[in-house]
Formats: sequence, structure tokens, C-alpha cells
Amino acid sequence: MARVVVTGGAGFLGSHLCEALLDRGDDVVAIDNLSTGSVANVEPLFGRPGFTFAEHDVSSYVWVPGPVDAVLHFASPASPVDYLEMPIQTLKVGSLGTHNCLGLSKAKGARFLLASTSEVYGDPQVHPQTEEYWGHVNPVGPRGVYDESKRFAEAITMAYHRYHGLDVRIVRIFNSYGPRMRAHDGRVVSNFLVQALQGKPLTMFGDGGQTRSFCYVDDEVRGILALLDGDIVGPVNIGNPGEFTIRQLAEMVLEVTGSDSDVVFEPLPVDDPTQRRPDITLARERLGWEPTVDLRQGLERTAEWFRRALDIT
Repeated sequence: MARVVVTGGAGFLGSHLCEALLDRGDDVVAIDNLSTGSVANVEPLFGRPGFTFAEHDVSSYVWVPGPVDAVLHFASPASPVDYLEMPIQTLKVGSLGTHNCLGLSKAKGARFLLASTSEVYGDPQVHPQTEEYWGHVNPVGPRGVYDESKRFAEAITMAYHRYHGLDVRIVRIFNSYGPRMRAHDGRVVSNFLVQALQGKPLTMFGDGGQTRSFCYVDDEVRGILALLDGDIVGPVNIGNPGEFTIRQLAEMVLEVTGSDSDVVFEPLPVDDPTQRRPDITLARERLGWEPTVDLRQGLERTAEWFRRALDIT
């Protein structure tokens, strides 16, 4: 049994992590300022022994009474809609927030796990992306607020590891999806599913030829916990190496939902990556992890959750 702090614990991915940690017997302290998270995501956990929740912005000083064995730093806006609307907050949580959470880990002698992202690779010139690739990021573009916040977070995490000897882990997350996504968070999976279920046209940016790799949340959480428990610092790519064009995703969403929605095209956003696919050799060899839920299965499960959440029959 361990006592684990999860920042961003009321978010989509953070809430699934909290649940998985409780299921395996750990105590969990979830911290969230609810800017993009929701108490509804963790409400079922309030009655469970060992779970506590604190509403707090980790860009301000962070302290947790009592022993702490691990700090999982997942607090950050994570969709383009969010970090374009909150650019300063995104940069602050990636810099000040990461610094504060590293300070908590150092004070408690706790392992620190940073939730980084495939966005550190930017619009990649290497495909698929291995952890050794340094990335191709526009630091002054609108997406740079998220990309550079995570690149800085990785840098300061490794500085604490090298200078203070802090036990750290870095995970690079690739397009996770599943139940508890917000209906209008701006990510392509939730956008397409909600639009299809509501009979609205699917909004496709560009010509739909850009590619992404989508990892179902259960697989993502399993990989993150394998990294937390393992002996490799990272960074480690945790994502599904299945690569799909956005047009293929739209077609599969229409099949899964049985929708006859049309597709409408909008201009491609600035610096939108043309391709994205993780090389997960390191995760396979060092963590014994690989995803098991294919895209169609994951979309079916997520669509069913949205039907209930949006009360669509």
C-alpha cells in the first residue's frame, strides 16, 4: 500500500488514475483546481476509504500533510481548445506547477511521475517517434504554450533527478480517449462522437489526411502505472502504435454510432501536426506493456458512455 498524490485528479485521465490506484489498495490524494476537471469525475470515489480531494491550483505552493510515497503530476489543460483559451495558466502549471510538485516530492522523499505528451515532438520530422527524437516545435506559435510547457517540465524534472537525486519518471502520452472526456473539450474523438450521436455534421480540419494514434484510457492507465512501478526513468512513450487518418477515424465513428451525419471541412489550425505515431519498443521491452484495446472497441465503449452522459437514446 502506498499514499499517492495525483494532481489534475478530477480530470479525464487523472480520475481514471485515481480509481486504478484505489483499486490496487493505494491511498489517493487528488488535487485539482477544476478549471478543466470536474468533481463529477471523482464523485463515486468520495465514499471509498483512502480517498481525499483538495481543490487547489498547483501553480501556487503545494503541501500535503503526512507521508507521501509518489506524486503523479497530471494537472494541465490538455486539449487545444483549453490551452488556447488559457495560455498563461498552461505555461504556469507546466513550469511553476511542476516545480512545486517536484518540491513536494523532494520534501517527502517520494517518487515523482510527470505526465508529458507526444506534443513535445511537435510536427515530427521523424516517424514513428522514438524517445530519442528531440522534436520539431514552434516555440512562438499558438500551440507552443502547451508544447513548451511540457518540454520545460521534462527539463526541470531531469534537473531535479540529476541535481537532487530525486526518483523520477516521465511518461509521454499519445492521444488518450475514453469515458469521462468532456463533450466539448475540442479533442477529435469527443468532437466526432458527440457530433455523430447528436446528428450534427462532423467537423474535420484540413483534408483529414493527417494521422494520429489513439490509446484507450484503460490501456493508458495500465502503462502509466507500469512506468510508476518500474525501474526506468524515461521518458517512455505510452500510446497505441495503430495509426489512422482523421478521415478514417470519422468513418469509424459513423459506423460505430450508426449516424448518417455529414462531414464539413474547416481550415487546418496553425502548427497542427501532420502525423503522429509512437514507437513503443521501450515500453514493450522494459515495462512489458502494450495496448490491448483496438480503436473500434474503444470507440464503441466511449460512444456508449457519451450516450448515457448526454442522455441520448
